[in-house]
Amino acid sequence: MTRILSAVAWPYANGPRHIGHVAGFGVPSDVFSRYMRMAGHDVLMVSGTDEHGTPILVAADAAGVSAKEFADRNNRLIVEDLVALGLTYDLFTRTTTRNHYAVVQEMFRTVRDNGYMVEQSALAAISPSTGRTLPDRYIEGTCPICGYPDARGDQCDNCGNQLDATDLIDPRSKINGETPTFVETNHYFLDLPALATALGKWLDDRAASGTWRPNVIKFSQHILEEIKPRAMTRDIDWGIPVPGWEDQPTKRLYVWFDAVVGYLSASIEWARRTGDPEAWRQWWNDPEALSYYFMGKDNIVFHSQIWPAEMLAYNGEGDKGGAPGIYGTLDLPTEVVSSEFLTMEGKQFSSSRGVVIYVRDVLSRYQPDALRYFISAAGPETQDSDFTWAEFVRRTNGELVAGWGNLVNRTASMIAKNFGEIPAPGDLEEIDTALLESVRGGFAAVGELIEGHRQRAALAEAMRLVGEANTYVTRTEPFKLKAPEQRERLATVLHTLAQAVSDLNLILSPFLPHSANDVDKVLGGAGHVAPMPRIEEVEDLDGGDPYPVITGDYRSGAPWGPRAVVPGTPIAKPTHVFTKLDDDVVESELARLRGEG
Repeated sequence: MTRILSAVAWPYANGPRHIGHVAGFGVPSDVFSRYMRMAGHDVLMVSGTDEHGTPILVAADAAGVSAKEFADRNNRLIVEDLVALGLTYDLFTRTTTRNHYAVVQEMFRTVRDNGYMVEQSALAAISPSTGRTLPDRYIEGTCPICGYPDARGDQCDNCGNQLDATDLIDPRSKINGETPTFVETNHYFLDLPALATALGKWLDDRAASGTWRPNVIKFSQHILEEIKPRAMTRDIDWGIPVPGWEDQPTKRLYVWFDAVVGYLSASIEWARRTGDPEAWRQWWNDPEALSYYFMGKDNIVFHSQIWPAEMLAYNGEGDKGGAPGIYGTLDLPTEVVSSEFLTMEGKQFSSSRGVVIYVRDVLSRYQPDALRYFISAAGPETQDSDFTWAEFVRRTNGELVAGWGNLVNRTASMIAKNFGEIPAPGDLEEIDTALLESVRGGFAAVGELIEGHRQRAALAEAMRLVGEANTYVTRTEPFKLKAPEQRERLATVLHTLAQAVSDLNLILSPFLPHSANDVDKVLGGAGHVAPMPRIEEVEDLDGGDPYPVITGDYRSGAPWGPRAVVPGTPIAKPTHVFTKLDDDVVESELARLRGEG
């Protein structure tokens, strides 16, 4: 058993999440975490909603509510959507808890005291019409590196390089288009150059492991070449107060400093809620523990540079030395698992331009496993991919319904009709043992691919085995074994099919957990092979407002490996596990996208 930290990117609480978001951080992390639990590892999967920063303030102003009220509303929407999708967080919390504030401020103080937070002046952008500070993310302009016309003041999404707003050519306010004025102000900067040697050594070690996706490791090493100090405070009144600057209420810690600390604070909150406040250390202070960070590619820089740098600075492992604080020596990420972008009908997702499909809208009309299947089979694992309704319908009907669903249904139907229970087999023939051995081999093959973050290949291998089982039905023709002297052979074939379907169901369960429980019921089981998350309303541990969290007890799930079916288990006439989609789905959904639905 290995302890596995599954650290999942924190969705921003400025609105509900669209399917591009969950394709990057949600489904891949859950497939991995479910498999690792089934394989016997001790997994801690944590995340929450990221609720500070100017975008929340701007959206709250537009909605006529406070930033806290706005974040509360979207936090609940996001929690509900992720639970409906079946994402098995041990704790999904939020960045507005008092626990999070305390952990972030402890991180900042120790990093500062170790010498890696330096105070210096910088230019801040001000809106001429309102006098309010414009954070970097709300300034756009032309990237000075690649020429992209819509680069942000903190990062260019085209070339991925970090920027300052003052770097942009022809900067403009994203809010009203006006040209900002720049004034001098003091901020704390993370001294990344003093951490560059330690960061480089860590990245070299990660590159030597050969486990990181090539695009991630190459990008991470590239941005290290031109490393410079990064401001970790902002002129804003919505965020975590800066230790030592309590007399300056308009100074706050940068949202990206506090958000990445959330992985640690969520782990600490989880431990406190279990009644063992120090339990989190088993995933953070043990060099034998493994940690995997899941996100979209626009967040690589924060997870392969900023967060590791903060941990190195906290540990006192940079050029300036230092000593760890109360959280001890923190383990750096084992792997940054970044997905590329999912587009929508050939266009980039954009809520403002109406090129979007929200998770809850999909789940209100289609089965959650249909969406999980599409993301796992055709998602942006190592290159950008496109979601189209035509492809969604094709994969749902042609692969889920006609492939896997049909195998489950006809296996259970033939058993129910001919025996009413799983029959005991007679002597197995070569064709029977070949199928059973092939399917059993799928546990090792699919498991290895999931563990290596090759989920598309893993699902393809699982569905190839489904195809083998369907071919077995075609070749053995159990529906023709009607004579009394053929009854033993019929029992053997149907027993073989029941065993194959049972094993395939477990292999597919990390991808398709909802239907895995349904298939288990079809085969006479209790329907508990894939545990599900739940929402709990909790009190803030340190006296703040109550809020919903995602949690669950995932220890009851089936282990990874063959599980012998039991002759005599009653099998009733089944109902279909998957819903076939009508031909008009594509046009009706495209009409909605055009604003006609």
